[in-house]
Amino acid sequence: MAFQTYSLFVLSVIMISFGHVENRLNLLQLQNDIDKLKADFNSSHSDVADGGPIFTERLKSWTERNEKEIILSQIISMYLEMLENTDRSKDHVRNIAEELNTLKKTLSVGSKKMEDLKDLTKLQMSDLKVQRKAVNELFSVLQKLGDTSSSHKRKRSQFQRLCKC
Repeated sequence: MAFQTYSLFVLSVIMISFGHVENRLNLLQLQNDIDKLKADFNSSHSDVADGGPIFTERLKSWTERNEKEIILSQIISMYLEMLENTDRSKDHVRNIAEELNTLKKTLSVGSKKMEDLKDLTKLQMSDLKVQRKAVNELFSVLQKLGDTSSSHKRKRSQFQRLCKC
């Protein structure tokens, strides 16, 4: 029950958030396909509830649209990876995979951003050459950070002037 509910929730959030709920997408059909996938994975097993949800809790802290694109593109990729190891001859598996692939294409900017984050984690900061490059870029990075924080302050002050709270 939990896998099906969370899967439908995640897919619904993605589609609604990015305006991809179209006539061709039938959420009831998707619900039916997810029910079948749930049966395939025996997701009503008691251990599904252990430790809480794996995706929906993480979505709560990603509030901005650009942020959501990053996390949702990663979640979609993980679902697609999971489905690669399932029986693709089943219609419901193919339907879900097709829908996820369509969504992944719409989140390509988020995917690129996610790859950038992964690349950053692979940097060997103990490497002297990497350290030299990083030091050369430090001032520019701090300038960008300053630009970002002043932009947030400006937005807050504009909101406070407009808001009669």
